[in-house]
Amino acid sequence: MVRAQPAQQAPPLQRLRVRYAKRGRARFASHRDIGRAIERALRRASIPMAYSSGFSPHPRISYAGASPTGAASESEYLELGLSARLEPDHVRTLLSQALPDGIEVVGVVEATGGALADQLTASAWRLDLPGVTAAIAEQATTTLLAQPEHLVERMTKNGMRTFNVRSAILRIEVVGEGLIDLVSAIGTPLVRPDDIVTALTAVSPAFRPTQPPIFTRLAQGTFDGNQVIDPVPATLPPASSPD
Repeated sequence: MVRAQPAQQAPPLQRLRVRYAKRGRARFASHRDIGRAIERALRRASIPMAYSSGFSPHPRISYAGASPTGAASESEYLELGLSARLEPDHVRTLLSQALPDGIEVVGVVEATGGALADQLTASAWRLDLPGVTAAIAEQATTTLLAQPEHLVERMTKNGMRTFNVRSAILRIEVVGEGLIDLVSAIGTPLVRPDDIVTALTAVSPAFRPTQPPIFTRLAQGTFDGNQVIDPVPATLPPASSPD
């Protein structure tokens, strides 16, 4: 017996790009946990979602550039396909009210232009490194920047991989005691802030945080040589302590 083909779902009537923050304890949630929380919030907020076709339709949600588990962020992205048109600010309000503490929608706009992932080519990070003095950080960053290449290894779900962290650093600056601002390229394979810390530790024996570092993504988008420009501007001020 031939299984009947499922009905085809209508294409989305509206696509929205959503920028959200991941703060406090929410930084320890995995990307899968965040996705489940967002889907529940969409249902709770009665957002009219468009669905994919096939035998197991899913709401049309696509994610781009998710930060690693353990990192806080003011700039995470997803795109929604809706079956009815809504004002972006209204969607922001509804979602923020339905999401759990620590996850907050800070901006929503109509999706325009090319693919969202193509507009996310760099990240701005704040690295909080307890116990690392500004002098030690300056010495370590200067040494790392002087190297044409620096390889580190990290275990991934596909096994051990090697990353050239030097090629991913677009800018790195010591901004205070135990504080480094980093702009890194988003590429394949993806170099993460902890890879940068591994490299700094390797080039400077004195570079040893006394507590686990805290990483906060401040922006995600395109780097103009001066700053990283988000494709979705924040309509809410950042939290006073996003990490």
